[in-house]
Amino acid sequence: MTLSTKVYKKLLQVPRGKITTYGELAKAVGLKNGQRAVGTMMKKNPFPVIVPCHRVVKSDGKIGKYVYGVSVKSKMLAEEGIKIKDGKIIDFDKEK
Repeated sequence: MTLSTKVYKKLLQVPRGKITTYGELAKAVGLKNGQRAVGTMMKKNPFPVIVPCHRVVKSDGKIGKYVYGVSVKSKMLAEEGIKIKDGKIIDFDKEK
């Protein structure tokens, strides 16, 4: 199993209405300081509708980039109940 596959499988465990960070996802698959690698994997996600890469955010609570644009990512998160203001998740620690 490739590292990308491991990351995508782990991400499938993040339920609707919850988020994780690039760093947390990296640690969950055994990557130390692998947040950038995870970001690259999210960018190359071949199944963005199935593998919910929109649920991966930055460790400072900012939502980060998305292959279909930040506004689409914001909308998707908001539809799942995640509150966002000025590109940052409100109550960030509670949403993880």
